[in-house]
Amino acid sequence: MNEHTAHATPAGSSATGTLVLLVRHGATSTTGTLLPGRAAGLHLADSGHEQAQQVAVRLLERHVSAPLDALLSSPLERALETATPTAERTGLAVQRDELLLECDVGEWTGRTLADLARLPEWRTVQSSPSQFTFPGGESFTAMQERMVTLVERLRTEHPGGTVACFSHADPIRSLLAHALGSGLDSMQRLSISPASVSAIHYPSVGDPVVLLMNSSTRSLADLTAH
Repeated sequence: MNEHTAHATPAGSSATGTLVLLVRHGATSTTGTLLPGRAAGLHLADSGHEQAQQVAVRLLERHVSAPLDALLSSPLERALETATPTAERTGLAVQRDELLLECDVGEWTGRTLADLARLPEWRTVQSSPSQFTFPGGESFTAMQERMVTLVERLRTEHPGGTVACFSHADPIRSLLAHALGSGLDSMQRLSISPASVSAIHYPSVGDPVVLLMNSSTRSLADLTAH
C-alpha cells in the first residue's frame, strides 16, 4: 500500500483523544532478506541512520506545532537507534516498552525469507496469520493483543496528547488492521516501509481513525482528526 492519508473523521468520533504515531525502524543489513525476529545485536545500516534523521526532522516539525507527549520504543537496538535522533531533537527521553517488540518468531529467527517462502506454513503466514504461531515463538494474535493493550494504556496516560512509538513492521501492521476493523488476516495487505510513519487517532468516544499509513514524506505538523 502506498502512502495514504484519511482526510475525514467518521460520524460519531470525537476531535479529542490520543494520536499515536507509529514509526517502523530504519533499514538494517537484513531488511528484505532475513527474518531477524528479536535477535540481539542487529543495528541500523548507514541508510537506516539516514532514515532515522529524516524521521526526526518530521517529528520535530510536529513537536513544534503540537508538542509530543512521549517517545516510546521497542527495546531492540534497531528501534532504539531510530528513535535516538528524535529524542535528541525534541529533548524527550526514549521510554523502552516491551509491548512494541517485534513478533517473537522463535525457531525461525535468522532464517532467510527465501527459505521460509518454500515452507507450506508460509502460505498461512501470508493469508491467515490469525491461525499461525511461530514454532517456539509468539502467535500473530498475541502480538496484536499486546499492541492493542499498549494503545489502550496510552489513551489513559495521554488523553488529548500525541505519542510517537518506534516499532517493527508486523506489530504496526497488526494495529492498523485492528484500527481499520478489517481483521488480523488483512494485515499482510499493508505495506510498512523502513522509517515510515503511520498515524491512528483514538477519540475519547467512538472508533479509531487511521489518518496516515506508510508515509515517508507527508508533513506531520498539521495531522489532525478534523
